[in-house]
Amino acid sequence: MFTQRKTWLSGVVAGLMMAASVTASAEEKTLHVYNWSDYIAPDTLSNFQKETGIKVVYDVFDSNEVLESKLMAGSTGFDLVVPSASFLERQLAAGVFQLLDKSKLPNYKNLDPELMKLIAQHDPDNKYAIPYLWATTGIGFNIDKVKAALGADAPIDNWDLVLKPENLEKLKSCGVAFLDAPEEIFATVLNYQGKDPNSTKADDYSKGATDLLLKLRPSISYFHSSQYINDLANGDICVAIGWAGDVKQAANRAKEANNGVNIGYSIPKQGALAFFDVLAMPTNAKNKEEAYQFLNYLMKPEVIANISNYVFYANGNKASVPLVDEAVRNDPGIFPPDDVRAKLFTLKVQSPQIDRARTRAWIKVKSGK
Repeated sequence: MFTQRKTWLSGVVAGLMMAASVTASAEEKTLHVYNWSDYIAPDTLSNFQKETGIKVVYDVFDSNEVLESKLMAGSTGFDLVVPSASFLERQLAAGVFQLLDKSKLPNYKNLDPELMKLIAQHDPDNKYAIPYLWATTGIGFNIDKVKAALGADAPIDNWDLVLKPENLEKLKSCGVAFLDAPEEIFATVLNYQGKDPNSTKADDYSKGATDLLLKLRPSISYFHSSQYINDLANGDICVAIGWAGDVKQAANRAKEANNGVNIGYSIPKQGALAFFDVLAMPTNAKNKEEAYQFLNYLMKPEVIANISNYVFYANGNKASVPLVDEAVRNDPGIFPPDDVRAKLFTLKVQSPQIDRARTRAWIKVKSGK
């Protein structure tokens, strides 16, 4: 009897251990990703799960500030996040990311060396991040409504369209949106004013740029970094300072809806901000092996090309370019030609003093006081 009970108990223990092993295995097959909204193809995650058996828990944000606040607060629960490279640089100083083991990334060879050099300005030797997508911050506009408000010669290729108070006042009635992205808006305004877009002078933010933005403020419907996509597509606003890919998504949605809304995008002739969004692994990531599998998967040319085709953003994978739809890769708003790229600028990490000045100025601008 004792022998039978012992055998039975052994079987129960073995069964429990096997169940625990299965549970642990199931837990290990989960990956937590925090990415920008509207920033991946609809089948990317499901295809990854079919190929690897790894379930992706996918959450979204719409500003670098939201992501940064979570990273700086401590444990995020995420295994991969997607900051812009300029924010990554500041976050690296805070020690929130871990070094990448490139031996686990055989598809790393597909990345664009020239783009990697640019990202290395924020991530020396490209130790911590993998390029995801990149674009410019320019002007999205309803072609017909802007011409109706400003005439056939509306300066659609000039920042005057949205940064000249008398122009914006005429566009107010059809709706105006600005990104809720203080670093980008201030850099854009400073560049427009002929100043260094990465100025280290506090007065350039608290007075120069803020003075102009306060003149524009009565004509700005709202500040938001994702709402403008649908609003442009539906004709609810007629102009926005926004990201190239988002504006292209709005144009595509309008075409699919066949609603008569015609959306254009321009990189103004004075130059514009270029930003690079990258994938990085927080130091407290719990599912590292799964994270490496996902990074390597995203570096497959056909996978990232499919994402570019869907979200209308350029990617950092040189091997994928021939696979990107011709209409996308030949669109100068998505893949700018060399003469336009020569006028693009990037963000630099600022001192805490400038960060504070910019934050105070942005609160003033949004409140209009």
